[in-house]
Amino acid sequence: MSVSPVMQRLSSYIAAAPRKSLPPQVLERTKHHILDTIAAMVSGSRLLPGRKGIAYVKTLGGVKEACVIGSRIVTTAMNAALANGMCAHADETDDSHAPSVMHPGCGIVPAALAVAEREGGSGEAFLRAVALGYDVATRLTMSLNAFKFREDGLSTHSYGPTFGAAAAAGSLVKLDERQVRYLLSYAAQQASGISCWMRDAEHVEKAFDFGGMPARNGVTAATMVAQGFSGVEDVFSGERNFLVAHGRPAHPAELTRGLGEDYEILRTNIKRWSVGSPIQAPLDSLSELIEKNALTADEVEKLTIRVAHRDKNTTDNRPMPDICMQHMCAVMLMDGTVTFKSSHDEKRFRDRKVLEFRKKIDLQGDDALTRTMPARQAIVEIALRDGRSLRHHTVAVRGTAENPMTRAEIDAKSYDLIAPVAGKARARRLCDAIWNLDKLKDVRELRPLLMEAP
Repeated sequence: MSVSPVMQRLSSYIAAAPRKSLPPQVLERTKHHILDTIAAMVSGSRLLPGRKGIAYVKTLGGVKEACVIGSRIVTTAMNAALANGMCAHADETDDSHAPSVMHPGCGIVPAALAVAEREGGSGEAFLRAVALGYDVATRLTMSLNAFKFREDGLSTHSYGPTFGAAAAAGSLVKLDERQVRYLLSYAAQQASGISCWMRDAEHVEKAFDFGGMPARNGVTAATMVAQGFSGVEDVFSGERNFLVAHGRPAHPAELTRGLGEDYEILRTNIKRWSVGSPIQAPLDSLSELIEKNALTADEVEKLTIRVAHRDKNTTDNRPMPDICMQHMCAVMLMDGTVTFKSSHDEKRFRDRKVLEFRKKIDLQGDDALTRTMPARQAIVEIALRDGRSLRHHTVAVRGTAENPMTRAEIDAKSYDLIAPVAGKARARRLCDAIWNLDKLKDVRELRPLLMEAP
């Protein structure tokens, strides 16, 4: 059968991407997201999901192609992508893209890193592959009506990153246009995921669903096609195609909308706080009120938090500290800030003082804020013991495309995540190396900074 115009445009763009320079703004922002994701991998390597992923791939052996971050393991690119993807989403530190309802970095960056190591790719090739992956992943779920897709029980967080990881990996193994069409078909056949991940109490399966599985599947698709596997020429059109099977209805034109001019990595959010995305806006509001009013927890009589209904449901008294709205807001008021350490302190999660303070917090779903989705706004209202009241409405969360963090802020966040694991000196060298990725001749030169010290 003939190949549709959408597939022709998409496959030609992916095949040509390794030879096209990124605009300066896109290059800079891609460095932001690579460093942010690598920092999530390093810190996540010490959390339960990361430890599980690393322990699993250690049993698999395999050709030494790519490193597992935070360990001494060098294994196949597929195994490394799986473990590093789980590390990247071991908690709620990694980036997110609101319109497509996904966390792109935790699936795409590990896949691109593993294949770049396997191929001895340059830092410049790695950067181009990652930016490409974000463009493909986000457009994929947007073509499927991302919010309806999730409401129907399927997981945007697994589907989109599988295609993004495949595109990034495919560009690094230099697939031609026809091979890219096969690549996309193999990605489609592996695409899966249902949103019952919300019931995962330990974040282990969620780390696999969001990061490990898409990264592994993308590398699998790229390396099989590079090895000579053939496949379906156009998985997005014709009888029984992917969009018909999954979109209700679908918008295939979205897959190629603005390619080469409209870079979705510029619309991707980086988290200021190492907590779930719905908690970012309330913490921004509390931080602002604390700073402007020298506010302390002892002054608070009642705290009311209003967010979108979906965000309330996702975070309301959840059994993990970093995705529990009441706990994280209590910590912010009691400490004046939130750190990676405080957002993962299981002992404090059960502390009587914190639990008592949480009784003052009223979390409400708000109809008006629900209508603002995907923008995750929050209204925080505080009644003080002296009769005064304070209010703050966060419209654009710090770190979002509308209110982006600076290079210095990204560097500070990433350094703070990396240093406890790698040490201060290596953390500084790793951050500096990522800022200079476009000058790196071989990504494998990063291994001494990524792996556990002997």
